[in-house]
Amino acid sequence: MLGKLSRRERIKKGIRKRLTGSSERPRLSVFRSNKGIYAQVIDDLAGKTLVSASSLSKEFTAEGSKSDQSVAVGKLVAEKAIAAGIKEVVFDRNGYLYHGRIKSLAEGAREGGLIF
Repeated sequence: MLGKLSRRERIKKGIRKRLTGSSERPRLSVFRSNKGIYAQVIDDLAGKTLVSASSLSKEFTAEGSKSDQSVAVGKLVAEKAIAAGIKEVVFDRNGYLYHGRIKSLAEGAREGGLIF
């Protein structure tokens, strides 16, 4: 029987086969832990992280539940990406279900102005 982590890794590999970020449309990758949520905008062709945001960073000041913090992280990464000249991204849920905090972050990024 597969454990949760190995199942997520298997799903993640399947997603990454079909999904890559380019300089025109980079990949918005999401990672969540028990304490925080992290988002990065990545150009896979150059192998560089263009923008990142986290609920544990010093510039993050939102309070509330984890879902509320996820929305705020989504808005923060969208704000940074737009400042860097990035409007369109490809959303990489990183093997997680599109539900809960992952969905909240995606909605926050859309509210912030990112298109995906």
